[in-house]
Amino acid sequence: MKNELLTPNPTEEGLENQSQETALPATKRSIPRVIIDSLLGKEMDYTKGSINKAILLLAIPMILEMLMESIFAVVDVYFVGKLGASAVATVGLTESLLTLMYSVAMGFAMATTAMVARRIGEKNKEGAADAAIQALIVAIITSIPFAIVGLFSSKEVLALMGADSWTIEYGSSYTQWMLGGNIVIMLIFIINAIFRGAGDALIAMIVLVISNGINIVLDPALIFGWGPFPELGLKGAAIATNIGRGTGVAFQLLVLFFGTKKIRLLYSQLRLNVAVMWQLIKTSLGGIGQFIIATSSWIGLMRIIAEFGSESVAGYTIAIRIFIFTLLPSWGLSNAAATLVGQNLGANQPDRAERSVWITGFINMAFLGVVSFFYILFCDELVGIFTDEATVLSHGTEALTMFSYAYIIIAWALVIPQAFNGAGDTMTPTYINLFCFWLLEIPLAYFLAMHSGWDQRGVYWSIVIAESTMAVISIWLFRKGKWKTVQV
Repeated sequence: MKNELLTPNPTEEGLENQSQETALPATKRSIPRVIIDSLLGKEMDYTKGSINKAILLLAIPMILEMLMESIFAVVDVYFVGKLGASAVATVGLTESLLTLMYSVAMGFAMATTAMVARRIGEKNKEGAADAAIQALIVAIITSIPFAIVGLFSSKEVLALMGADSWTIEYGSSYTQWMLGGNIVIMLIFIINAIFRGAGDALIAMIVLVISNGINIVLDPALIFGWGPFPELGLKGAAIATNIGRGTGVAFQLLVLFFGTKKIRLLYSQLRLNVAVMWQLIKTSLGGIGQFIIATSSWIGLMRIIAEFGSESVAGYTIAIRIFIFTLLPSWGLSNAAATLVGQNLGANQPDRAERSVWITGFINMAFLGVVSFFYILFCDELVGIFTDEATVLSHGTEALTMFSYAYIIIAWALVIPQAFNGAGDTMTPTYINLFCFWLLEIPLAYFLAMHSGWDQRGVYWSIVIAESTMAVISIWLFRKGKWKTVQV
């Protein structure tokens, strides 16, 4: 990129910012200081100064936040794995159902981050707080239908997903608790999106640390009946998760109203603001659409794999959980790009926003490249942590190895769509997802698995091909630059 793009305004301050960005040796020497600042939640204006420093300050707590989120994904499978393949399959099938709820939560979260970040970039903290309040109201209302389905139809939805008789009979209580208590998942997503948009990623990380700590302690205690706790089996894992996340939400609300300088909500703002809510909903529709498309494709893939038995589902579930364990921290890094894009567009600095995305993308690619190398070398050992059943181990190892081959290109499939979302352009990623997941991935998976003799391997290949295609299309559209003119 040309040097003049690094300095949107040729002022003395702009020249100072440029020298900070290009002083790479000084940046390297200050990395330990920046890491400490990020963990202490030091305030910074992300529309000025070094982009490298801004990315580090935002990304470190966001990566740790997503790492904590990914621990949720593996802790349940680790302990539930002791109950057998059908129990693991229950978790996998339930998670596939929850992905529909996640898609709504993430769509609202993206719109929330974009609006809050844009208002913060405009130095309008009251407007950022108004957007946050409306996001909370929408999140609570949206969680109700999912709770009703979970509480009254858990067996029916598991049967629809192709679950075996054991899963329907004994695993439905897990599904009931997870869907019935979805409001804590919805709120934890939305409130952390508020913190990220305000540039307060440290709080979002702390919330996940608290939630995870509680979940890690309660999970085995409630599953196996340790100490004074009852032995609840599979249901205990769901209860532990809900208690952990619920505690995290309580902490989030306390901080929102009493404990942060970057964004603070006032009781006087607890009211409906139709104009702000409508703008939030309009902005979120694309985000919800893109995630419904993406997550429903995972339901379709799980339904195809279910045709090959519980061992295949269990192996695939374990591989996906390990896959997500590192993909979520990568997602955290991508969230840094979304915040930087939103705030810099709000400050009328589109070129700085673009440069932030390219730098973040290359960092993400390097990170996932190292991870893929590690996974390919040690996939047997990693899957073996969660199961000692030979068939499940074989399926899980095969899936994880194939996913690892696509990790480097997946880095861009995460960062670029998040850049669009940070700009408020949620429709472009929606169209990309529609093509890659519904028109390419699902038909290809069905054909390769059911008609080409590849069985579950056909599903794995379809994921690799779809994600790679998504990255290429995203980069091409990002370079066109239309996202720079979106208004939110």
